[in-house]
Amino acid sequence: MKPKPDRTDIELANLRRQHQLILNSVGEGIYGLDLQGNVTFVNPAAAAIIGWEMEDLIGKSMHAVLHHSKADGSVYPSEECPIYAAFKNGVRYRVENEVFWRKDGTGFPVEYISTPMHDEKGKLVGAVVTFRDITQRKLGESILLRANEELEQRVQDRTSELSQANQQLKQLNEARSRFVLMVCHEFRNPLNNISFSVSSLKRYECQLSPRQKIEYLSDIEMNIERMTQMTDELLVIGKIDTEKIHLEPKQLDLVEFCQELVAEFRQTHPDRQIEFKSDRERLKIEIDYRLLRSILSNVLANAVKYSQQSIQFTLSATGDRLNLTVEDRGIGIPIRDLGQIFEPFHRGKNVSNIPGTGLGLNIVKRFVTLLNGEIDISSQVDRGTKVQLQFRL
Repeated sequence: MKPKPDRTDIELANLRRQHQLILNSVGEGIYGLDLQGNVTFVNPAAAAIIGWEMEDLIGKSMHAVLHHSKADGSVYPSEECPIYAAFKNGVRYRVENEVFWRKDGTGFPVEYISTPMHDEKGKLVGAVVTFRDITQRKLGESILLRANEELEQRVQDRTSELSQANQQLKQLNEARSRFVLMVCHEFRNPLNNISFSVSSLKRYECQLSPRQKIEYLSDIEMNIERMTQMTDELLVIGKIDTEKIHLEPKQLDLVEFCQELVAEFRQTHPDRQIEFKSDRERLKIEIDYRLLRSILSNVLANAVKYSQQSIQFTLSATGDRLNLTVEDRGIGIPIRDLGQIFEPFHRGKNVSNIPGTGLGLNIVKRFVTLLNGEIDISSQVDRGTKVQLQFRL
């Protein structure tokens, strides 16, 4: 007959069973080590996480099993391991970012606590290690970090854009202020001339001959025409700046268009010789008629104004490129003025005695840009000027 179990033994057995149930049900990995670092117990979660069978781990060096290498693959000496330190010096260690290794050789980030284990007499007998796989947490941190970096980059980009926009706005305001001053200056001269002529007519009305009066009135009329022209050209520039000019491309025969334009100039300037040449008899294109007419009229008007000799106007097409060239043998443009030739109100030093507003080429440049074209001007003083226009067919 078997002896009846002692009540204390029953309670101890129940307690061990409860402890085992707790170890088995915990989702974190838990294992025990003796003073040599060998496994004394391991729960199912620990074995599953590292890909081992529980029974195969008992008695093995856990450092050799899962903590033998650092994250970069270099050897992790056991004397540097915080897990070993727990049962060497009896201090509890918490590590938040190291790597454990699975049986198949793959690593994963872990967070673990190594706690020294003592017997009932207080003697250090080993350590208990609790660990968890923090791969998902690391992934979440990485995603969050990347999102923060992207957000920071967007903020920097937006700040840079705003700074650039503010700088451009400042430059625009400065340019507008300079432009207003230039307009005021350019209007002052004809207004002063008109004022002087009117004042002279009033003061010396009785002493002036009819011819002298006509000369004063002609001067007034000329200055009014100049101001009207400047006003019209300023309105055009304003429309371009506010994007109120809308392209209206229409099909036209460019050769016929140029021939008609040259005929008009020959009629209004019979003393000027304008030669037109084209490598095509007909050339159908789609382009904004108004803008193209304004461009060519301005360029031809300049050639007529600054040259007493013949003017060459040529049209050619190569591939998908249309080339229009106006070349004169006039007074030319000083090299120091070429860089500013498209600036509003800028006029060469050698044309101060010739009427003009200084706005024509600025408008030409803007219209050429609207038509996605290009313009190039080359010139030599006393030898002439060559204006080359290029558009896509």
